[in-house]
Amino acid sequence: MRTPPKQGRPKRKPTGMQGMSVKSGDKRPTAAGAGMTARGVAKYRRRNPGSKLQTAVTESKPRSKARAARRKSYCARSAGQMKMFPKAAKNPNSRLRQARRRWKC
Repeated sequence: MRTPPKQGRPKRKPTGMQGMSVKSGDKRPTAAGAGMTARGVAKYRRRNPGSKLQTAVTESKPRSKARAARRKSYCARSAGQMKMFPKAAKNPNSRLRQARRRWKC
């Protein structure tokens, strides 16, 4: 009895941000404030069960203390990215700067 020939590598399910793009509607274009859309967040959460990813807190006065805390945390983290990536920090059209503007940092 012969064994069947080996096939190539089995296809892996994309994880993380693989396959997420502006064109597919998962991310906002830079001109529209960068960041992920609600559709992109839902897609990410389907691929990564247990994920707690949420969309941006964009209102000027967050509805709850939890949302205000999320904004404060994001702004602190992205301020660190501004230090790590000075080229992006200087460019007002970079995804980092646009996302910070959207979050009202």
